[in-house]
Amino acid sequence: MSIPIKPDVSILVPAYNEEATLAEVLDRVLALPISKEVIVIDDCSTDNTPTVAQRYIDQIRYIHQERNQGKGAAIRAGLAVATGEVSIVQDADLEYFPEDIPDLVQLILDGKADVVYGTRFRNGMHPKMALPNKIVNKLLTWFVGILFWRKISDEATCYKAVRTNVLRDMNLVCMRFEFCPEVTAKAIRMGKQIHELPIRYVPRGKEAGKKIRWTDGVEAFWTLIRHRFSKF
Repeated sequence: MSIPIKPDVSILVPAYNEEATLAEVLDRVLALPISKEVIVIDDCSTDNTPTVAQRYIDQIRYIHQERNQGKGAAIRAGLAVATGEVSIVQDADLEYFPEDIPDLVQLILDGKADVVYGTRFRNGMHPKMALPNKIVNKLLTWFVGILFWRKISDEATCYKAVRTNVLRDMNLVCMRFEFCPEVTAKAIRMGKQIHELPIRYVPRGKEAGKKIRWTDGVEAFWTLIRHRFSKF
């Protein structure tokens, strides 16, 4: 399988110690019936994540970070080489369903949107999501409404499909999980409407390798405030 010279979609896969799930994620992403490039950014994993990625080297673009810097830094490294009309992040775990990606990017490819979020909460929150995560997600959507006068149902979703040149114009500075609020804040400030489509989602906990910490929630709120007023 060859990577299209000018794909419609760049799927950015930041990965840190995801040896258990990366292969299935890549199998499912590569099987999507869309014109795409898959860019795996290994954030200096200490397990067999690089070995797993190398099995797909003729089907993906592979970037190895020389030191662990965080999800946001990995996404920015992938974005720097992305050639697709649309970019979207696919986490290297199995919380999200890659099969939902085509519907999200199609609105942009059809010229009907520049930013499309996959919302996990159109029909309520998943019963297996931890209570603290439910509270933080509710507060983040409320905070977006207060700061930006915009109503969205899922600010922290991983599935943010954005026209690639728009994403680059945001001049992202994120290092960890503040990628999400930075994109939200800057998309709104650029005058972009955030379209939302429902997606499937199965939450995982720390025992399954989830890496987000309570401090990342604090950072998310601060990021929304900071980029509400900062220049970019």
